[in-house]
Amino acid sequence: MPATLTSEIKRVLEPVERISEFLFGLIMVLTLTCTFDARAANQGSVSPMLREALGCNVAWGIIDAFFFLLNCLGQRRHNAALLAQLRKTSDSIEARRIIANALPPLVASLLKPQESESLRGRLIRSPQSTVRPRLVREDWLGALGVFLLVFLSLFPIVIPFIFISNSLLALRISNGIALVLLFVAGYSFGRFTNGNPWRAGLVMVVFGVAIVALAIRLGG
Repeated sequence: MPATLTSEIKRVLEPVERISEFLFGLIMVLTLTCTFDARAANQGSVSPMLREALGCNVAWGIIDAFFFLLNCLGQRRHNAALLAQLRKTSDSIEARRIIANALPPLVASLLKPQESESLRGRLIRSPQSTVRPRLVREDWLGALGVFLLVFLSLFPIVIPFIFISNSLLALRISNGIALVLLFVAGYSFGRFTNGNPWRAGLVMVVFGVAIVALAIRLGG
């Protein structure tokens, strides 16, 4: 993938979003490999499992990308509706409520009344667009990033089945790789949230294993 496209995707997807999408794809393919009967398998039964895993991750990558686009469009139209409400109201208290609802809770709690009024004035004086809110290039790049993260999470898990003829050994190596990836995802989350990355990594391993076990138990 070109470096420019990769940097664009990194800008439109937040770190937690990237970690979440990768975990989503990883856990999904794990529910398939962990139900694979390696002891009774032969080389002919591995290929259907790989095709199923590939099809599953492609399908859910597309679905997840669609919901990402839906969220982007919905949020943009919601913001446009809030700005329209702000322009219509003459009640300063109502205006501050609208602004507070549009901001993150921490920022809204720190915003003083005069600062809210100043922000309100700048918003009202901003040029009023006649173009209906729509998806932009960054949204499509973000959707592509979502798809790729879900799709590419498949390969580290299934590569052992491609290159190792012993299905039981391939399964053990695949599960080992999955545990490492779960730990890396948790470690990255811990670093981003300024927590203990080692603890976050271990918690993510336990959480991932539990989610996979639950999905298998429920027939997923």
